[in-house]
Amino acid sequence: MTRESIDDILEADGELPLADDLARTTAAWFDHLTHERGHSPATLASYERDLRQFLGFLKRDLGHPPCMADLARLEVKAVRRFLAARRREGAASRSLARTVSALRTFYRWLEATDRVANRALSQVVMPRIPHTLPKPLTVEKAAALVESEPSDDDWIRARDVAVMLLLYGAGLRISEALGLARRDAPLAGRDVLRITGKGGKERLVPILPVTQRAVERYLALCPYPLDASAPLFVGAKGGPLSPRIIQLAIARMRDELALPETATPHALRHSFATHLLAAGADLRQIQELLGHASLSTTQVYTEVDRERILAVYDQAHPRA
Repeated sequence: MTRESIDDILEADGELPLADDLARTTAAWFDHLTHERGHSPATLASYERDLRQFLGFLKRDLGHPPCMADLARLEVKAVRRFLAARRREGAASRSLARTVSALRTFYRWLEATDRVANRALSQVVMPRIPHTLPKPLTVEKAAALVESEPSDDDWIRARDVAVMLLLYGAGLRISEALGLARRDAPLAGRDVLRITGKGGKERLVPILPVTQRAVERYLALCPYPLDASAPLFVGAKGGPLSPRIIQLAIARMRDELALPETATPHALRHSFATHLLAAGADLRQIQELLGHASLSTTQVYTEVDRERILAVYDQAHPRA
């Protein structure tokens, strides 16, 4: 057996060959995730990628397109070989942990629907993920990023400022900001936005007057007519705006504004939460504003703020 990578197999095969029973089962699972669980397109794509990689490995490992009986016979050591193969190909621990989680979800569904009962994946130890903290910008750096005034006719810059103010001023994810329709534009008189986040979870987000003015300025300068159902933010050719464009815009401003390498669209969301916490906001309120399903996800910002407080203490206390 050659040492070609799993991704090479998937690319060579195009549509991954599966036995008919397994092909029908995977289609039913994705239908369940889409219509019953209501997962977002990004989550579905992640699940599909993880499952394809796993089934691609099984095809190579078994020497034939996998079937339902192969899933029923799956052994722990086969899962470990799969994870080791992904590790050799450069997959990080966080990526491997996500893959194991996706496969466990798939097998739990197989068991719940009386298709296959196999506990091999539950016996696999999750890869250890290093503990990392969000890297927010300072108040001054975040303000510098969103306060630079565009020229009178620079609609591109006006657009980028409006998007970044939604990230920093309202704590939106980049996908949430770019998912807004023209009819949802937060203009004067609309002080609150209803946002649908991960897992279909809805939340109400207050909108600052400075953000409203930035969106109004962008719409006044935008050269394209926008239907009510069209995306609020569009690219240079009038199509939906890609998150990559905002990432590049911030990257170009790093040298100009002396921003750290950690300055990204998501760092503005982190900054929103950290700065609110430092100003005395309640953790539960921040959880609601961010749309976190669990308070434990929000609590990581208390560690960021604690580090900031200790750093100030070390610099300021005469006996530190």
